[in-house]
Amino acid sequence: MIDVRQYKDIDAVEWDTYVNNHPDSNLYHLSGWKRVIEKTYGHSTYYLMAINPTNNAQRTTHNHQRTTHNTQPVTPNPIRGILPLVHLKHFIFGNSLISMPFFDMGGVLADNVETERALLDGAVNIGVRLGVDSIELRHTKTLNWLVDLSQTYPTNSTNPINPKNPTNPINPTNSINPINPINHQTHSHKVRMLLELPESSEMLMKSFKSKLRSQIKKPIKEGLSSKIGGIEFLEDFYKVFTINMRDLGSPVHSKKLVKKVVEEFSDQCKIVTVYKEDLPVASSVVVGFKGTLENPWASSLRQYSRLSPNMLLYWNMLVYACENGYSCFDFGRSTPGEGTHRFKKQWGAVPDPLNWLYIFLKGEPELSQSTDKSKFERAISYWQKLPVPVTKLVGPRIRKYIGL
Repeated sequence: MIDVRQYKDIDAVEWDTYVNNHPDSNLYHLSGWKRVIEKTYGHSTYYLMAINPTNNAQRTTHNHQRTTHNTQPVTPNPIRGILPLVHLKHFIFGNSLISMPFFDMGGVLADNVETERALLDGAVNIGVRLGVDSIELRHTKTLNWLVDLSQTYPTNSTNPINPKNPTNPINPTNSINPINPINHQTHSHKVRMLLELPESSEMLMKSFKSKLRSQIKKPIKEGLSSKIGGIEFLEDFYKVFTINMRDLGSPVHSKKLVKKVVEEFSDQCKIVTVYKEDLPVASSVVVGFKGTLENPWASSLRQYSRLSPNMLLYWNMLVYACENGYSCFDFGRSTPGEGTHRFKKQWGAVPDPLNWLYIFLKGEPELSQSTDKSKFERAISYWQKLPVPVTKLVGPRIRKYIGL
């Protein structure tokens, strides 16, 4: 039997050690995102850990001994699986548990199917207690065992969860009112675009077609330059980011969120910015994890598109990746056939399916996988007409509740 309980601050090292050692982990499994989201947007988080009971007892004994002796042998990591969850609740944008909101990945990470089931049971149990409409788990793989629709989950537990007491253990297997088959869907209509990198940027440039090489050189000939650094480039990034998001018709994330990401992952995080003289015209944030350089945010100013600052921006991200030993660059999420997908494909990036699992605790599953833009076309057109200072002020108050 697997024990599932909520993460505590003292678990950070063991949690991240498990993430770093698991072959299927991704950047958004790290415990740092819990601190980022709580301290910027104030959302409640429910980070679940699956632990073998025997290991848990050994760990408790060891921790007690460690407080009374200076040196003790290190015990094996007791964690067998994890699931980070964030609660987003808004009267317009819905009431959901998401792993992970604002980014492409997250979801269940476990040693085996039994542990996956235990963590999913824990998530559903929390979802029922919170009254959420759905649980959204952002995977790159599918949980094949979910095709068994006879799998059931507790709607009433002998050990209810108190959100105000995160140390309260979770025992979803002790149900007193079992239950209905789970309603779920996996949406796979979006992909992330991945580029395998050679040992050097020179080799990468030689691998490109002549047309792409010319597009990369154009902004340099136009006099654009680029810089790579840390928090000192936050203001320049955010200037470009706010304008670009307004032009796209999307509320912008708070500057505090971006700042916290750069600070939390300072050893692996950089800001890349392209300038026309002293004016930032394109900028991005990159974060490295286990050989892959992720690009969660990238923006450029439309009024300078004729100078192709985006090409120089992406080229410099790729140069940085090659020079710092990364073997893969993640261009981020795209919908096949759309403009961003074609842009990333021209660099040689190939699609890797995103399998987002939706568990519906209320109502029936949605049947469509319509594009997100189609749901908010009118709101997008209105937002694009707002002054940038207004979107900068109001945007984060809305964006914090939009999980995409």
